[in-house]
Amino acid sequence: MTEWTHVDDLFVDGRWTPVLGTDRLEVTDPARGDVWGSVPQANPADLDVVVGAARAAFDTGPWPRMRAADRAEILLRAADEIEKRSAEISTTVTRENGSPIAETSGAAANAAGLFRAVAGLAEHLDREDVRPFPSGENETLVRRDPVGVCALIAPWNFPINLVAVKLAPALLAGCTAVIKPAESTPLSIRHVVEALDAAGVPPGVVGLVTGDGAVGDALVRHPGVDKVAFTGSTGVGRKIAAACGELLRPVTLELGGKSAAIVLDDADLDHLASVLIRSCMRNTGQTCYISTRVLAPRSRYEEIVDVIARTISAAPVGDPTDPATVFGPVASERQRDIVAGYLESARAEGARVVVGGSVLDERPGSFVEPTVLADVTESMTVAREEVFGPVLVVMPYEDVDDAIRIANATPFGLGGIVFGTDTTRAQEVAERIDTGSVGINFFASNHAAPFGGRHDSGLGVEYGVEGLEQYVTFKSIHRRRVD
Repeated sequence: MTEWTHVDDLFVDGRWTPVLGTDRLEVTDPARGDVWGSVPQANPADLDVVVGAARAAFDTGPWPRMRAADRAEILLRAADEIEKRSAEISTTVTRENGSPIAETSGAAANAAGLFRAVAGLAEHLDREDVRPFPSGENETLVRRDPVGVCALIAPWNFPINLVAVKLAPALLAGCTAVIKPAESTPLSIRHVVEALDAAGVPPGVVGLVTGDGAVGDALVRHPGVDKVAFTGSTGVGRKIAAACGELLRPVTLELGGKSAAIVLDDADLDHLASVLIRSCMRNTGQTCYISTRVLAPRSRYEEIVDVIARTISAAPVGDPTDPATVFGPVASERQRDIVAGYLESARAEGARVVVGGSVLDERPGSFVEPTVLADVTESMTVAREEVFGPVLVVMPYEDVDDAIRIANATPFGLGGIVFGTDTTRAQEVAERIDTGSVGINFFASNHAAPFGGRHDSGLGVEYGVEGLEQYVTFKSIHRRRVD
């Protein structure tokens, strides 16, 4: 296993290969503010080489022509190899984006779990799917063929798992893939690529290219790419969707969110406190699906604000390498400044700061105080836009219909939670929320169930057999029926 810091290569055709260009990207530790690594900024020639290898592996290599069950065996070995690298993955991610080690220590296990869950879907691809004509005289064999070379573009907040959720189904389907990590988190994914190579993934099936947004744009538009999968901001997602629409290229987009947690009047507030941070401020608030709008009944509003404030105030802030730390830095100086701008707008627009509210200038790195804002109205910027930092807003509602109206008054539709002791009633509320996923008294992703957004939160889904089918193209072979 390798510890990477300053590297000069990309992964091409089964080996680490020196780049052709000379430009570089620096990797900064957001907790310390110092540069500790660097990677190549790929140029167009580098990109051609990486995509060309994936193209050749798809067009002439063995991978797309294997049985899915045989590919699944390699995915299972890859899961074992990823878990062997758990410590290296955890440490590298924490140094790249400042996520607390308590969060990143589960990254390898989560990725391995994804690979194992996807491997379990091999039968879905290998089974013979024959459908009779309505007349009964003829039949159709429905084939699921791999879609081709996939460009997998990941964000910086979960740089391992948001690749794995794309890579595992793409590989099981028989696709080849070119991974492009975020420019600020380009090193941790090398451990996964190393694990795949050790597991026996054939040369060319997986490639890795590093660079800035221009490299990502060139990859999306590259003539050797057949499919794009992207997780990131809605703004960038719109540009990718436009490019893919122009090229008639299939695309999966998992974008931003502004999810709501509806606290019903019978909610158990001790339970709310026990899952609050995981559900509403996970990873220092840098998680797309978390419910950063807490909607509280006016009859219990101050009680709920107090419980939330005490819970957030009690969570340790500090060194992300300390297992006790709950809130680390935000991922970069740029992100710190964005969050600070939202806090300034909240004050100016009349929100009440209950906890936090400031940038921690006395610390090195990019720390923002975990913040709870009360008396937030629907028109405020922090109630409408994704902050992507440790900021939670608490908004009052009059009755359940009002709560559902507020929850749905957003262009996003990714996650959501309903808290209530009457779970039948809570589910009735959940079914009225216009969003891709809703939890009742907790939120978590299920590797066996689809996860995706509505409206400005994206296109398509990940996880489950539905996520696997994002990487296949269908062929119907009509034939005479033989009895």
